[in-house]
Amino acid sequence: MTISRNISVLAQGASSSGILAGGYGGLGASVSPTTAGNVLFTADGSVWSSTQKIVRGTTVTLTSQTSVDFSSIPSWVKRVTFNFSGVSTNGTSPMVVRLGTSGGIVSTGYLGASQSSSVTVASQNWTTGFGTRASTTAAADVYNGIWLITLLDAATNTWCSSHTMGLSNSAIMDYGAGSVVLSGTMTTVRLTTSNGTDAFDAGSVNILYE
Repeated sequence: MTISRNISVLAQGASSSGILAGGYGGLGASVSPTTAGNVLFTADGSVWSSTQKIVRGTTVTLTSQTSVDFSSIPSWVKRVTFNFSGVSTNGTSPMVVRLGTSGGIVSTGYLGASQSSSVTVASQNWTTGFGTRASTTAAADVYNGIWLITLLDAATNTWCSSHTMGLSNSAIMDYGAGSVVLSGTMTTVRLTTSNGTDAFDAGSVNILYE
């Protein structure tokens, strides 16, 4: 016996809707992705939309900022990647990344350490943020690399961090890792300096989130 099944085919970028019946393992609803390169996504399982696979923020050129915030991060985000190119400051205070909630930027409760590979390897624990290096930096230091922040547990808002940086003005690598428990959903990631007063004076930063 032959059974015919009439299933609409939904092409990426098509303007028409396609339905795959729930009884045949489908959604049981009409969905219409409209942008090539996007994926069907839902935050809570109730509403489907066409969403970028990885969302890129707006690149910030560093001139005289003491901090840079990337805010309005959606509640569904599980990973944020900071990208650094030619980043420099005007002082000796190490760079730190801090996370924020609707209640503000969190500057306590961080766990972890960083290390700098130089002639004498130095290590340092961090509690006020995710720190980039284990000693004072120099105004001439130029940082390049990535900083990865991932969600460990949504129930407790626990986030982990890992970074690898290479200086282009000298043969030094900075790297580190850590974690922090937030009081609520993360909404902001901030790049600043440990003392909060040294300013960025060169390079650019941006984030990807997914």
